[in-house]
Amino acid sequence: MVKLMISTEFDTLLSAAFRVALGFVSAAFLAQAQNPPSFAKDVLPILQRECQGCHRPGEAGPFSMLTYESTRPWAAAMKEAVKTRKMPPWFADARYGKFTNGRVLSDAEIKTISDWADAKAPEGDPKDSPPPVEWTEGWQIGPPDKIYQLPIPFDVPASGVVDYQHIIVQSGFTRDMWVQAAEVRPTDRAVVHHIIAFIREPKSNWFRGEPAGQFFIAPQAKTKEQPDTSALPSDFLVGYAPGQPAEILAPGQAKLIKAGSDIVFQVHYTPNGHARRDQTRLGIVFAKEAPKQRVLTLSATNGTFLIPPGDPNYRVDASFEVMTQVSLSGLHPHMHGRGKDFLYKLTYPSGQTETILSVPHYNWHWQNWYTLEKPIVLPKGAKIECTAHFDNSPNNPDNADPKRAVPWGEQSWDEMMVGFFNLVFPADMPVEKILPPKNIAGIASR
Repeated sequence: MVKLMISTEFDTLLSAAFRVALGFVSAAFLAQAQNPPSFAKDVLPILQRECQGCHRPGEAGPFSMLTYESTRPWAAAMKEAVKTRKMPPWFADARYGKFTNGRVLSDAEIKTISDWADAKAPEGDPKDSPPPVEWTEGWQIGPPDKIYQLPIPFDVPASGVVDYQHIIVQSGFTRDMWVQAAEVRPTDRAVVHHIIAFIREPKSNWFRGEPAGQFFIAPQAKTKEQPDTSALPSDFLVGYAPGQPAEILAPGQAKLIKAGSDIVFQVHYTPNGHARRDQTRLGIVFAKEAPKQRVLTLSATNGTFLIPPGDPNYRVDASFEVMTQVSLSGLHPHMHGRGKDFLYKLTYPSGQTETILSVPHYNWHWQNWYTLEKPIVLPKGAKIECTAHFDNSPNNPDNADPKRAVPWGEQSWDEMMVGFFNLVFPADMPVEKILPPKNIAGIASR
C-alpha cells in the first residue's frame, strides 16, 4: 500500500513536471508564431553577409536580394535551397582545410530563413534594417583603375558549335605594373561558359603573328614540333565562370604585368537558342605600393585520359612539384559535366601527406575558388597532387552521352581535369626557380 502511494505521488509529480515543461514549449511556439522572423531585422543581415554578392543586379544570381520587394516572391524557394544546402553554393568537405571565403549558413541562420518563409515572409519594420551594403555596380573589385574592353563585339549564333575564341589586347604599359585585384566580366552571361585573361610577356612567342584586336581560333599544335622554351610562362591573370570570384589579393601581394605585355582573352561561347552579342570587359586595380610577394596561378593537369563509356567512377591523377620554397594560398578544381569529385593532397619531401581540399560532390555549374585561411609553406620538392573521378554513366544527369568514350577537350561535352592553384613567393624571385623545366616549356609554348 505504501509502495502504491509513493508510486502514485511520483506519477503525479512527473505529470505536473511534464505539464510545466509542455507549457514552456507551448509558450515558446506561441511566441514564435506571434513574433516570427522579419525580413528587416532577421533575414536581411544574413543576405547581406552571404547572398547579395551574387544576388544583385548584374551578377550571377537569378534575382536580387537587395530589397524586400525583390526578395519576397522567392521566400519558399529560398527555404528549400538553404535547407538542402544548395545555397549558398559551397562544396568543400568540412573535414579538410579551412577557407576564408566559405559561405556556409549555420543551423540557426537556416532556421531563421525557413521560419520567415513559413510565416508568409513578413517585412517587419524597415527601421530595423541594417544600413545597405555599398556595392560597386558592375564590379566585385570596386571601381577599377583600368578597364579593358574587347575592341570588337562577338556575335554568338543561336545554335551550333563555337570554337574557343581568342583576341589579343595590348596592355599599353610602358613600365611594370603590379595588380592587386582583377575581374573579367562578360556583357552577356547567358552565352559565356568561361573566360580567361592571360598575360603574354613581351618575349613570348605564344600566338606570335596573330593580329591584335581581332578574334581568331588557336592554331592546332603539331605533335612533332618541339615546345618553345625561349620565353617565360604566359601568366593566368584572372578567369570567369559561374561561381568563380574576382581575383582580390591580400595586402602586400600582387600579380605582375611586365611593360610591353599583351592581354590574351580566351572566351568560350555557348549558343543557347537565341542570337546574342558579347563584348567582355576586364577591370584592374593596381597595388598602391610595391608588393612584397608575387602571386602566380598555375595548375596540375592531365590530358591523356580516355573515360570509358558507362564508367561511373573513372579516376584521373595529376601532380605538380615545386622547385623552391613557396607558399600555397588558393585552390580551384575544374572539370566538366562528368566531373564527380576532386581532391587536393600535398606530399612533402619527407613522405608525409596532407589532404587540403576535398570536393566530394563536384558541381560544374558553380566553380568555386577555395582560398586558404592560412597559406601553406611548400618546401622544395613538395608535390601538389590532384585526384578526380568522373561519372560517365547514364545515372549522371549532366552526362552528354554515356555511350561515348570521353577524351580531354575544350567543348563541354568533352572533359578536362585541371587543378588550379595560387603560389605566393618573394616579388623579386624569378619564376623559373619555381617550375620544373617541362612546366616552363609546356606553358611557354601555348
